[in-house]
Amino acid sequence: MKVHNKVIVVTGGGNGIGQQLVLNLLEKNAVVAAVDINLDGLVETKALAGALASKLSLHQTDISNGESVSRLVEEVISLHGCVDAIINNAGVIHPFNSVLELDYSVIERMINVNYYGVINITKGFLPLLLKRPVAHIANVSSMGGLFAFPNQTFYGASKAAVKLFSEGLYVELRGTSVGVTMVSPGAINTNITKNCGAHNEKIEKFSQLYKGTPAKTAARCIIAGIEKNKFNVLIGIDAKILSFLYRLSPRLTIVLVGTVMKMAILD
Repeated sequence: MKVHNKVIVVTGGGNGIGQQLVLNLLEKNAVVAAVDINLDGLVETKALAGALASKLSLHQTDISNGESVSRLVEEVISLHGCVDAIINNAGVIHPFNSVLELDYSVIERMINVNYYGVINITKGFLPLLLKRPVAHIANVSSMGGLFAFPNQTFYGASKAAVKLFSEGLYVELRGTSVGVTMVSPGAINTNITKNCGAHNEKIEKFSQLYKGTPAKTAARCIIAGIEKNKFNVLIGIDAKILSFLYRLSPRLTIVLVGTVMKMAILD
């Protein structure tokens, strides 16, 4: 699905990959509804859009709340008349703690944003997408949803749920006008660890050595995947190498990742 002149909803549009998705889509002459719980981030995105902001609408929404998403659907349709694609990009991580150490409140927030947020947005907009001649859903999972990263166990589990949800959705929507793309980024150069209270001195030092894929590059890869109707998009050399190793030996890959994380970023 070419994004030119299409109406596209992007969650997490106030920072990181989501912000770059919004800006890139606007450059490609798409109409964008940017969604984020952080209004300041959305305002920043609009400012960065400059003259292209005339094709941008801002929607402060808690995607983990079904009623908020229902209001969002009404807002978007009222402003734009239709929706051609949704990009479920919003997500949070938790502090680098073990399963035993994490509070239930942190776990629930993780599941609610990363998984139920995707469910709410998808179910809210899917009836509208099915009415379009061609439409698309892109769900951003993670390299951490392909195999385990110690001390990010619940984050990985939530993203693995997004992966399986996307694959099931792909099968269900075959033969319809709606395509589905599942995205698995590796390390991306964003402020997600700082925004989610997961930053520490070791992570700061490691980020100076390996910054990860730029958010702008990740956004371009996602949009290219949508336009080419790709089933799966891996972003970053780290995601590509580790996913290959995992197919060869799941256990050894998990042990390797755990060892590197303990040396590099875990307290």
